[in-house]
Amino acid sequence: MLRTVSCSTSLTSSSPFFPRSYSSTGALRGPGRNLRRISSPSSTGRRGLRVLSDAGRSLNRKLSRLSVRAVATQPAPSYPDVGKDEAEKLGFEKVSEEFISECKSKATLFKHKKTGCEVMSVSNEDENKVFGIVLRTPPKDSTGIPHILEHSVLCGSRKYPLKEPFVELLKGSLHTFLNAFTYPDRTCYPVASTNTKDFYNLVDVYLDAVFFPKCVDDVHTFQQEGWHYELNDPSEDISYKGVVFNEMKGVYSQPDNILGRIAQQANIPMLKFIPITLVINEDFHRKYYHPSNARIWFYGDDDPVQRLRILSEYLDMFEASPSRDGSKIVPQKLFSEPIRIVEKYPAGRDGDLKKKNMVYINWLLSEKPLDLETQLALGFLDHLMLGTPASPLRKLLLESGLGEALVSSGMSDELLQPQFSVGMKGVSEDNVQKVEELIMSTLKKLAEEGFDSDAVEASMNTIEFSLRENNTGSFPRGLSLMLQSIAKWIYDMDPFEPLKYTEPLKALKARIAEEGSKAVFSPLIEQFILNNSHRVTIEMQPDPEKASQEEAEEKSILEKVKAGMTEEDLAELARATEELRLKQETPDPPEALRCVPSLNLSDIPKEPTYVPTEVGDINGVKVLKHDLFTNDIVYAEVVFDMSSLKHELLPLVPLFCQSLVEMGTKDLTFVQLNQLIGRKTGGISVYPLTSSVSGKDEPCSKIIVRGKSMAGRAEDLFNLMNCLLQEVQFTDQQRFKQFQSSFLISMQNRLRGSGHGVAAARMDAMLNVAGWMSEQMGGLSYLEFLRTLEKKVNEDWEGISSSLEEIRRSLLARNGCIVNMTADGKSLTNIEKSVEKFLNLLPETPSGGLVTWDGRLPLRNEAIVIPTQVNYVGKAGNIYSTGYELDGSAYVISKHISTTWLWDRVRVSGGAYGGFCDFDSHSGVFSFLSYRDPNLLKTLDIYDGTGDFLRGLDVDQETLTKAIIGTIGDVDSYQLPDAKGYSSLMRHLLGVTDEERQRRREEILTTSLKDFKDFAEAIDVVRDKGVAVAVASAEDIDVANNARSNFFEVKKAL
Repeated sequence: MLRTVSCSTSLTSSSPFFPRSYSSTGALRGPGRNLRRISSPSSTGRRGLRVLSDAGRSLNRKLSRLSVRAVATQPAPSYPDVGKDEAEKLGFEKVSEEFISECKSKATLFKHKKTGCEVMSVSNEDENKVFGIVLRTPPKDSTGIPHILEHSVLCGSRKYPLKEPFVELLKGSLHTFLNAFTYPDRTCYPVASTNTKDFYNLVDVYLDAVFFPKCVDDVHTFQQEGWHYELNDPSEDISYKGVVFNEMKGVYSQPDNILGRIAQQANIPMLKFIPITLVINEDFHRKYYHPSNARIWFYGDDDPVQRLRILSEYLDMFEASPSRDGSKIVPQKLFSEPIRIVEKYPAGRDGDLKKKNMVYINWLLSEKPLDLETQLALGFLDHLMLGTPASPLRKLLLESGLGEALVSSGMSDELLQPQFSVGMKGVSEDNVQKVEELIMSTLKKLAEEGFDSDAVEASMNTIEFSLRENNTGSFPRGLSLMLQSIAKWIYDMDPFEPLKYTEPLKALKARIAEEGSKAVFSPLIEQFILNNSHRVTIEMQPDPEKASQEEAEEKSILEKVKAGMTEEDLAELARATEELRLKQETPDPPEALRCVPSLNLSDIPKEPTYVPTEVGDINGVKVLKHDLFTNDIVYAEVVFDMSSLKHELLPLVPLFCQSLVEMGTKDLTFVQLNQLIGRKTGGISVYPLTSSVSGKDEPCSKIIVRGKSMAGRAEDLFNLMNCLLQEVQFTDQQRFKQFQSSFLISMQNRLRGSGHGVAAARMDAMLNVAGWMSEQMGGLSYLEFLRTLEKKVNEDWEGISSSLEEIRRSLLARNGCIVNMTADGKSLTNIEKSVEKFLNLLPETPSGGLVTWDGRLPLRNEAIVIPTQVNYVGKAGNIYSTGYELDGSAYVISKHISTTWLWDRVRVSGGAYGGFCDFDSHSGVFSFLSYRDPNLLKTLDIYDGTGDFLRGLDVDQETLTKAIIGTIGDVDSYQLPDAKGYSSLMRHLLGVTDEERQRRREEILTTSLKDFKDFAEAIDVVRDKGVAVAVASAEDIDVANNARSNFFEVKKAL
């Protein structure tokens, strides 16, 4: 299991200029199978897609409109055209067409003549094709219908009448994205794939699901995905079950999410779970899931005519509907005066509760949509105020000592009306008013005095670099563009406008140059914030009784429900419960499964994707070079060995990394250094990486310094890397206290929101050395360390400063260093002198000798207690201990376990938001995990039954082929150039050769039923000798320990 934690100089705020970690209320209801990056609370880079969020926090997603475009440097290329007559023949009229230079695409807006459905067809050279259908779905009440319907429509349709065709696509397609999102006012169904045949298969399944779902006639689907009463026996207690129900219970176990919900409650109806009838859902679907109310998006290198052919087959079946007019979003009128709200949130009893308040100020900026130049200026202003650690509003709040960390802050412009929010958590009762006053006085000061010219230059470079780089990570570029476009289009505005930033950005830069930044930004602060009466201030107070009170209220409601039932009613409920369970656990018949379109093995490349890699050296240091087109950007990683680091210094490493990028030097304050990095580069980050290595006892343990810049500024990049590594002084006690406080808050949030990750890290730490190292830097042990560190910072700062210097001396050296670079060949050649100069400045060898890493946590079942309404349940064991030798079939089998056995039993039947497994082939650790799970021991029993499930498995060749293809889709995940170079570096560090990759691929492609049966013996070790870790409520842990005498050793975390 590869683990990294990251500290970065290029922290982006919620500015609309930056690529995001897009969140959603996703149909892929789980945190993702692959836990190869367990982020620490220090992670400031946005490092990939997170598919989990909730409808209640949609306002805080802040999806970018202007974040991910490459600057065109050549004439418009020629792309296939759809003639007017051709479009007419297929039932469409061509409304408008433009070449969008910012994304090097020809975009055509069509309108389906019969229904009025609008279609945006974007053609370019991107092989990662994207389709999306978006519907306006404004909620009229608080039943949560849009969210539940978003889940339910993917549970079978007219052409695909099986339980969950969505899951069949997860199992057996080459998708690069497959999900669904619920916003407060719209629902999105996007897919993506690089394989054209696979892409059109995905499109067809999604179109049929959206327009012809089975759920409108099937109450069982709404019970499963929404909620239902569950009663196994009339003598037992009734309970609530349902996927969305437990999803939202998990969401609102997190204080930040409760805060987000309260912040938007004046505008967005709250999600409440009250009885939902089939009639209500059917009516909602008929009204809003209609082509007249839909916007459809296509993007990529496929045939634009074929796109219209596919759509016409569906759209021609419908007549025009008034649903488009009935779904229009009405703007919220601005308040005439500010309002203030005080609420409670569930908190643990640890620490001083009087210091755990939260305060949040939120402005609705305008009644009308803003023009693009104003949006750009506000996004720029947002970055200036909050976008980096050196930004004045952010800096002053954190340095004030009035709170421990910021809450989700910045500009949000994904809905009809933009918002700006800022606040703090970890605030003492006495300081709540002071935080509010500091926010307002700082904003007033910024309006009066303006911004430092270096800060403006740094922000402009950062923004322009981001636009040129067009880096959306694992998120498809076409989907990012769709979400930008839809943010205007869904409100009947121009869908092209959000994609065209060049001219407005030029105009903004010209204004700044001509009038000065103060003349541009000060009026914005005054108009939209200081003089804006639509201000909502929220104070959140900790309540250690609230979680238990809510549980008691739920129990009381259910007791009243049962008391009001006759014996016949109870018997009927028990029968209905069993009927639903039987339906959930009964496999689809083979003929139903065969109706879902899929690829053949002949469609799959027989060889893996190879990254061009030249291995050389400079001054005895190994250098890896990857010649790839990167749009004139250089990506560089410098890797240092941690094998000389003392054990007791390990928990300080994340704070060491943070100190490197957020403290100053002898000649530069941290603000000046941060601005210099912003002006000269695209950002620099520093983080530790640990992993087991196949066949070795010693783990791979490294510190990675990662940066990027334009090729012409590569010398600046390496000079600044050297400055951070060798010149930064560990003398700023107050800043270090901020880091410690912020990390502590983030770790506590991680326990509540990503308890499965904490459980996985804890189990890994019991089973291998690399896991122990990682857990010391990002798990429960790290949380405990941060708590003790607070006192030490005050009492022995000199000792801590000395330890940070010792870490530096033990890491920085040419000996054991590796440099990895990704750029075009010419740039790689040109930057060699800069690399040589950088390496010559490093010490030859680290201080201290080699250290043997052999730490592990004791093997035991642990229950980590937090205030929560849902659980995170894990169990793991090392299958290599049985003598099992790695075979590529293990990847196919583990994926099949996740998408069948665990999906059906943990999620569908058990009601958890997610259930999955992960196999770390480097260490041999096989892990089971659940997410937002109402159960505990029941889930562990399901894990223990996996071996028997495999032994009893009888799959036909079609099912096996589907599992193989889905696994290849995971292995061949789509990557941008920087990710290709980085993945090549990871393979080098872990000793994974191209020959091994080819061998594993051949093993995947030839996986047989016998491999499944044989794997059952290996996986039994998890049942027989594995360790279980649960992050759960005290009540659920007590019930478990009473049912199985002292099964868990209990650790109170919050």
